[in-house]
Parts: sequence; structure tokens; C-alpha cells
Amino acid sequence: MILSDADILRRLERGDLRVSPLADAGLQVQPASVDLRLGTEFLEFQRTNIPCIHPNSEQEVEEYVTETQVEEGEEFILHPGDFVLGTTVERVSIPEDLIAHVEGRSSLGRLAIVVHATAGLCDPGFEGKITLELSNLGTAPVALTPGMRVSQLTFTELSSPADRPYGPDRGSKYQGQSGPQASRIQGDSEFGGQGGRRGRQGRLGEVDRDNGDSTNEAGEGTADNDEAGTTGTDEGDRTDGSSEDDR
Repeated sequence: MILSDADILRRLERGDLRVSPLADAGLQVQPASVDLRLGTEFLEFQRTNIPCIHPNSEQEVEEYVTETQVEEGEEFILHPGDFVLGTTVERVSIPEDLIAHVEGRSSLGRLAIVVHATAGLCDPGFEGKITLELSNLGTAPVALTPGMRVSQLTFTELSSPADRPYGPDRGSKYQGQSGPQASRIQGDSEFGGQGGRRGRQGRLGEVDRDNGDSTNEAGEGTADNDEAGTTGTDEGDRTDGSSEDDR
């Protein structure tokens, strides 16, 4: 069941679903979604002459991207064919009985701007800002302004709460992310990492077993602490440096 605006507001009021800061609930809560705003941080991919990037090499991935900070009131120009990682202003926290989907806004889509390549899923248990995979499929540069509504979240209720939600128990790579997060695929178990393994020795006292994880979250900390008016959402950020999603 996809949540309606009334359901979304009810869950925000209850506090198990959090979107923070929700600056204007009347504007951002749509009939069956919540609009999210564009943050000020971007990761740009450099033009490179190297033969290829090995996903399992953290160094190669890090050397491929550069950080850009856009001051409030300024613009980020997304050129045709460019791909950058952005982030939302809002942090979200998804309860164990919901799953969220990241979608672009139709008005931006009509300008050939897309907000995610594959990372459109926020698993139950995900907490953090959402990393946006922004690209310009058109023929003209488009100016993006931090603070503009750029994407939306829809929420679907699961048939039962997730037994092992996204988070520490799964070794989820993007939990608590506080800005755009480059790929951490080298942390996947097939590359020798711990991503998706249950029960790290000494933490839960269980034997590791590989289960894999799936989230963006989708951009890369835990929940924020300040009250946000009648919606029951939280203000303020905590950092961890890890998406929102393990996608």
C-alpha cells in the first residue's frame, strides 16, 4: 500500500517516519509523496585518461571525484552529458515497515534532468541524507539552485516489518550519510569487505553469513534531535560520512 498525504502526515506526527528539516509541510507533502530539496554539496566526476576504474579500488574511486560546494544563492550548472552526485537538504529515517522510492520531479524531467541512475530505493531502516545521481540528458546546460525542490519520496507499507533492516546489523555502507557519497562497492563481501554480513564478531556474537544489501540511501549518523513543529520531524544534522543507500 502506497501512503497518501494523510498517511504520511500521520507517520511524521507519530515520529517513526522522519524527514528533517521539513521546512513547509503544506508545500512539500504532496498527495502521495514528499518533495525533497537540493543541498549545496556535489561530487563531480573528473575527465580522465586512465584505461578504466576498478570498482574494488577505493583509491581509484576517490581520485575520480572532486568535491564542490555551492554557496546559498548561487547556481550549479549541469552541462549536457554530465553526471554528478548531489544530496538532499533533508535527512530521512525510514521505519522497519516502510520502503521509500526516490523519484524525480516532472518539471525537471521536462528539462531533461534526471535525479537517479539506479539508486531509487531507500530500504527499511535507512537513515541519512539521500545521494542524488544527477544527469543532464538534454542539449542545453541547466542551472540548479540549492534549496530548490528536486526530487520526491513515495512510501510503500510492507506486508510485515523487515526482520533485518538496513543498518549496523547488516554492515550497511551508506547508513547515516550526511552528504553526497561516492561508491563504496569495494566494501561488498565479494571484494573482501563486510558489507551485507550479519553479526560482526564481538558485536553481536554471531557467525558472519553473507546476505547482501540493497539500498541509496542514496545518499549517505543517526536520527536528528530537534523538533520540527506539527509534523513531528527532526531538525539538525549529524555526520557519519557514509547514502543513504546501499545501492
